[in-house]
Amino acid sequence: MKIQRRDFIKTITMGGTGFLVFSPSLGAFAKTNKTQGDSDEEWLPSTCQGCTTWCPIEICVQNGRAIKVRGNQHSLVNPGYVCPRGHMIPQILYDPDRIKTPLKRTNSKKGRFEDPNFVPITWDEALDTIADQIIALRNNGESHKFGVFRGRYTYMRDILYSALPKIVGSPNGISHSSICAEAEKSGAYFTEAYWDYRDYDLANTKCCVLWGVDPTRSNRQVPGFINKFPDLLDRASVITIDPMLTTVASKSKYWLPVKPGYDGALASAIAHEILVSGSWNKEFVGDFKDGNNLFTTGNVVDESLFQENYSNGLVKWWNLELMDKPASWAESVCGISASVIQKVTMEMAQAAPRVIVWLGPGPVMSPKGTYTAMAIHCLNGLLGSADNMGGTIRYVKQKTKDIPSVADYQDDIAKAGAKYPKIDQRGTFEFPALNGGISGGGVVTNNLPDAMLAEDPYDMKAVIGYWNNFNFSCAGTSRWDEAMAKLPFFAHITTHAAEMTRFADIVLPAAFHAAERWAYVKNFGNTYSSISIQQPIVERMFDVYADENEITWKLAVKLKEKGFSNLYDYYHNEFADPETGAKPTNEHEFALYTTKYLTKPSWDLISGGWDGFKEKGVVNFGPYVYRSKWENFGTVTGKFEFYSETLKKALEGHAKKHDKSVDEVLEACNYEARGDLAFVPHFEAPNRWGDVSEYPLDFIDGKSRLSREGRSQNNPWFYGFKRCDPGDENQEDLIKMNPLDAKKYGIKDGDTVKLTSVEGFMTGKVKLWEGIRPGTVTKTYGMGHSAYGKFACEDFALGKARGTNNNDFLPVDYDRLSGSTARNGGFTGVRVE
Repeated sequence: MKIQRRDFIKTITMGGTGFLVFSPSLGAFAKTNKTQGDSDEEWLPSTCQGCTTWCPIEICVQNGRAIKVRGNQHSLVNPGYVCPRGHMIPQILYDPDRIKTPLKRTNSKKGRFEDPNFVPITWDEALDTIADQIIALRNNGESHKFGVFRGRYTYMRDILYSALPKIVGSPNGISHSSICAEAEKSGAYFTEAYWDYRDYDLANTKCCVLWGVDPTRSNRQVPGFINKFPDLLDRASVITIDPMLTTVASKSKYWLPVKPGYDGALASAIAHEILVSGSWNKEFVGDFKDGNNLFTTGNVVDESLFQENYSNGLVKWWNLELMDKPASWAESVCGISASVIQKVTMEMAQAAPRVIVWLGPGPVMSPKGTYTAMAIHCLNGLLGSADNMGGTIRYVKQKTKDIPSVADYQDDIAKAGAKYPKIDQRGTFEFPALNGGISGGGVVTNNLPDAMLAEDPYDMKAVIGYWNNFNFSCAGTSRWDEAMAKLPFFAHITTHAAEMTRFADIVLPAAFHAAERWAYVKNFGNTYSSISIQQPIVERMFDVYADENEITWKLAVKLKEKGFSNLYDYYHNEFADPETGAKPTNEHEFALYTTKYLTKPSWDLISGGWDGFKEKGVVNFGPYVYRSKWENFGTVTGKFEFYSETLKKALEGHAKKHDKSVDEVLEACNYEARGDLAFVPHFEAPNRWGDVSEYPLDFIDGKSRLSREGRSQNNPWFYGFKRCDPGDENQEDLIKMNPLDAKKYGIKDGDTVKLTSVEGFMTGKVKLWEGIRPGTVTKTYGMGHSAYGKFACEDFALGKARGTNNNDFLPVDYDRLSGSTARNGGFTGVRVE
């Protein structure tokens, strides 16, 4: 980092035009007369949030400018490590295409390719317009037709996402969660009552099965996993189960390119082989009372002959699902040979209980994902690795505060409006969304446009969206375009003019999370957890404010001016500075005080208190205590449930709510199971969109190591280092297919091809790549923006996309038990021309 600026410019000039993609960002660093090696550098703590690992980081600030990033040295979650996404922060922070001032729409016609004709306005005018919309809805008895649609967030979220709609009088705080990984969580919940992401004891494991996940790329452990991966390869058996040759697959002892959508069959076969070989963990699961293994292929077992310890329903699972599903059966179903299945099973069993079966979203963000997630996660139970050393564990709870109750600030209008059902139709007969085992306890984000277009349960009239871009990031994007065009009023809080911003009536420029705002987040990994800070470490270059605390304060002030002071009174009265007792008088104090208030239980524990937290940036908790849940997992039985009484209770509750049977619920939600089979992990053939005769190939939605939650696509590095993603090439948006398939269809490397699904089509340059299972094609998600900036688009002014968006092409489907959007799992059939 000590290279002189003039030498750097000389280097990129001599290096050829390939380097010129970086030049627009040089202006961000050109105002200092000092080199980057001078001694006035200061490393200040913050949090990355480039993915849901949410790594504590430190940003080097020189002469008021952020110039480089590293992992936070004080963090026990990712001690000093950060992945490629973290290094993009300065370029995004100083992106000249950021929105710099509030904007107002002047073109009343809305559409993906309609120019909004935005004009700059003041914050006062922008907030005045939003406040008028809210007041009008309240005056008309329509407060429930207001909503806040949330994308990514910090743990300041409830100030905006929860308190604002509730005090205004709406139930509609709608999160993005079900387009992310809710089916992944449901598998753990219906087996061990844990609806959350998991940690993994990599330091002590002997076998790591990476199932539909590449942790060097995504899935909440990225920097820590990258750091531990070399040692893991030396010390443990690494097995990757994925139809695509990911980075981890290329280094694994075994790569099993399973047929998309048939992961549940493979999981059932592995469980079968574990049981018939007598390799289950008897300390955790239990054993036959006489010690003789009665699990033999095709034979029903008497439940009374087996004594379970910390699990429930193993024999039921065997009798209902596993007894007739050996490796030889799975070979013809999932495309992995019986001998390989048996070898992998033996590797896992020999390492048990120090084995990790790391479930990712790949196989379960699919129309029947909950049952696949249960089947895969149950292998951790069979092998005794659930909540155990070297296995899959939960995380240590951090000490923080929730926001105070809003009840005293809800008037009669607010109380009445908040009782309406939420707009996403969660908890309706066909959308159980069973987060926490409660009918409608989850969210069905991608059903929002259908509900809005149908005006069911009512018509929406005003929405505030923040840190989201659902018109790009949700399958079936055309529905979002129609719904947002129909919505009478939309205010978008964002750093860049995204696809969703094109439908906005008011645009509010957001502060950049890692360097311009007060907030905190929670994170975990490496058997530790922490809270980490975000703080304004550089002076804001543009007229921007933080979404969750500063903008909400300013809106509360504006509502008070119009005669509705409840929101302001709540913010002013309930969020005093916990050190001085001072109440906030402006948005900056409110942002600071709320951050201090919510994190006080943590910084009270460390030397220096709040000042110590600001200086170090993290408060650590842990390490995790193994087997802390064995005596009571929190399920209905208190045990790890192979036969899920927890799912049974949830489904029966949902069915009773609608005066239906469980079988009727399952039929309406497009699952095959009936009777008791519904309560055990089991294989269900994928709900495939497109008959094989017309759409013979399966499409795989790939993920990128360089995608900062979809927010790095205007960064030239995203394109200049595209080869970080296996099979991809710099600057290209490639469709990748196996050479065997290419030969069959007469396609050559570099040809332009058209992929067609039942939803739509995409065209692009094809790359022949042996890293994809025959019978499938893939494209990395991330490109295809018709907005966002001059690098994200081929032509930003005309809305001409650079590459194609996978979500324009994916059919709309759900795992309805969890509410998850389907985007993988062999449900999208395609043809290639």
